[in-house]
Order: sequence, then structure tokens, then C-alpha cells
Amino acid sequence: MIVGGGLVGASLAIALQDLPLDVALVEATPAGEMPAVFDQRNLSFAAATVNALTALGVMQRLQAPVGPIRRIHISRQGDFGRVRLDASQYQREFFGQVVVARDFGEALESRLQQLPRLTRYRPARFVGLGGSKVQQRSIRIIDAQGERQLACRLLVAADGAHSTVREALAIQSQVHDYQQTLFVARMRAEQAPDGTAYERFTATGPTALLPRGDRHFGVVHGVANDHADAVAALDEAGWLARIQAAFGWRVGRFIASGERSRYPIVRLVAERLTDSRAVLLGNAAQTIHPIGAQGFNLGLRDALTLAELLAQNLADVGAAPMLAHYARRRHEDRQRTLAFSDGLARITANDALLLSPLRGLGLVAADASASLQSYLVGGAMGFRGDVPALCREVNA
Repeated sequence: MIVGGGLVGASLAIALQDLPLDVALVEATPAGEMPAVFDQRNLSFAAATVNALTALGVMQRLQAPVGPIRRIHISRQGDFGRVRLDASQYQREFFGQVVVARDFGEALESRLQQLPRLTRYRPARFVGLGGSKVQQRSIRIIDAQGERQLACRLLVAADGAHSTVREALAIQSQVHDYQQTLFVARMRAEQAPDGTAYERFTATGPTALLPRGDRHFGVVHGVANDHADAVAALDEAGWLARIQAAFGWRVGRFIASGERSRYPIVRLVAERLTDSRAVLLGNAAQTIHPIGAQGFNLGLRDALTLAELLAQNLADVGAAPMLAHYARRRHEDRQRTLAFSDGLARITANDALLLSPLRGLGLVAADASASLQSYLVGGAMGFRGDVPALCREVNA
């Protein structure tokens, strides 16, 4: 029983398609509508994610062109030094691809409609846990038929950062508010994207430019919360000028922008991933700073690891030893990604003068060091640590 039909929940349902299991998906969104997460924001898929979603038959269903990330350029405003990574130096065509969330959602939905054994409860809302039985977990949902109780051998919480399933399981979380708001928009510049993804850090937050496949850039701009309302109120000219000042002129002048969306930036880490016949995936397990664009990539590796272990434990898919194995397998990838994202967010946002030369030296060292670059590349492509098999293979 998967609660949550967003990016990770839907991907897990597709990954389980060939197993002899009855899979159910509890979704808040009615049939014919898309979850709110599938909006116009830009998703940066690591190469490992592209491999897995291709093997699952999802990438082939995208309607909009993807934007390959062939180069990565990292710098900080006011500091010397920069990091430049080129996929061709690692005998790779790309580090990843940029996909529009709405297009991805439609591709997932198209794929879900092909799964004959998938039962979908929608619109439906998880309202609590039911009575427990041996080898069974019960939940209560409300749908068009009213409130009712459903039973499963394994409950999967994929219902996002504000997970009601996690709360019902009494799994505590560590929360850190970065006091930042993220603005996302599609923008056009004098120069069209050439496959370079830019990450530009400032004292008030990151600004990233992602190369979309439609000759526009996906812009991600972080600001301090106390400035967010003022930024939201800017007209197009004011918004363009703000991004120009934060990013600089590497792609020429910014000349047009689409609608802006805003999101708070909060780090949430569940203190444990499992409970009796229950497991947390994706943002329900960890919600991280968008620096490095690792959120969905990490959540997908959660889902694919779980799918692998379910395939090996069909006799009892919710057994405690299997869930313990899952937690062990996810530990290294999860901890490394959390540490990298949080550490980068904190040090690049700190405007202390004494840190500026240290940051600059660090960028110079990373640009010159093959070992440091390899570490960054491994993380960017999603191939660091215990990687699910589908991430390593592309099935034609």
C-alpha cells in the first residue's frame, strides 16, 4: 500500500509492475488531474535516474524535449575561483537531464495506466492507522465511499515532507528552517542553453540556471524569507534585473521570464526509516536543500532499493529483516547526500569575510583536483555508494 502518488510513489508503483504483488496507490488527486508537485518547475535528473526511468519505460513517454547537462559550472559571488566539470572528460554524454515536472507527471500517469495489477484509490486521503494484526498493517482512508479500512503486508509512506503517515507512525523528525524561499521560473536569455548547468552562490541563497530543452533556462533563485514578499511583488523587469545581478552575464542579458512559483526551504530528516510493516520513502524520509538538485534523485534510489528487496522477499514483503536490510542499504547514500547538501548550503550562505578566501581556495582546489572532481561527478550522476541495479542499466 503506497500512500502518495507523487514523483516517488508513482515511480515505486511502476518499479513493482513485474512482481507478483497486489499493489495499491492512495492518491489525493482525482483521476484526470495532476498532483500539485507536477507544475512548471524544473527537475534535474542525474544520469542514474535517467537510466532507471528509461528502464521503467517513463522517459520514452516525455512529450517535451529534455535538456542534457553536459557541463557544470559552480561559483560564488564575491569569491575567486570556480569549479568546472565536463561530462566528456569522463567519457559520458551527459551528467544528467533537465525535465519539466508537468511533463514528467504526465509520463508517469501514462505509464501507471498500463499497470493491470495496480489498484488506485483516488481521490482518497489517509486519515490514520487501523487495528494491527499478525503480518498485516491496516490503515484508514476517506474516499468517495466514505471512511474505510484497508489492510496490507507493507505500508509505504511516500506522502511528502508533511507526511501524515510518518506522523501516525510516531516517527520523529529533525527539522532545520534555512529561512530561505525558493523562486522558480522559466527564463530566456540572449544566449540559448549550451548544455551548461550553472550554480551561483550568494550571501542570501543560491541561483541556479538549468539548460531546458526548449531553448529556455530553468531558473532557481533562493532569497532570505524576509525579502521573499518583495521579490514576489517585483514586476518582470525588476525580476529580470534581480536575477542578472545575482547571476552575472555568462549567458548575456536575461530578456523574458515566465510565471514565478515560490517554495519554502526546510530540511527535514526522519529519525528512522521503518516501523512495523511500514517504510518511509522520498521527502517523507528526508527533505533536503535544493542545492545540487538531489532531492528526487535520492528519493528514487529509495524506491528502487525497496523494489529490489521486495523482489527478493516475496514470501513476506513486510518482514522486519527485510526492512532492516533496507535501512542498512540506504544509510550511506542518505547520509552522504544529506551531509553534502546541508554543508554546501551553510558554507556558501555564510558571508563572513574570513571564509571568503577559504571558499575561493576550495573552489580552486576542486577545479584542479581530479579526485575531488571525481567525487563531485559521482554524486552529481547518482553513482556513489550502493546504487540500485536499474540505475546502472539502460534496457533498450
